[in-house]
Amino acid sequence: MSPYEVLRSPLITEKSEEIRANEQTLCFRVHPSATKTDIKNAVQKIFKVKVDGVRTAVYAGKLRRQGSSAGYRSDWKKAYVKLKEGEKMVEYAQI
Repeated sequence: MSPYEVLRSPLITEKSEEIRANEQTLCFRVHPSATKTDIKNAVQKIFKVKVDGVRTAVYAGKLRRQGSSAGYRSDWKKAYVKLKEGEKMVEYAQI
């Protein structure tokens, strides 16, 4: 799997921006079958930074209704990537 398939998109929310500023941690939406090692290697290759650690969370798709029909959204995976001390914080516009 290529690094661009592993990292689907950056998550830009109030919570992720606060974590990014205070803890030097990036948040990404990642491929559901990507491992922590895959995510670490993808971030290091794409952004040219050193990664200290990776945490992941899997979210189940929610039930959504429209009229009489119902369905589920897709399951998705989030990754928190902590950069090593002294590394420059990544700007998402560089992608």
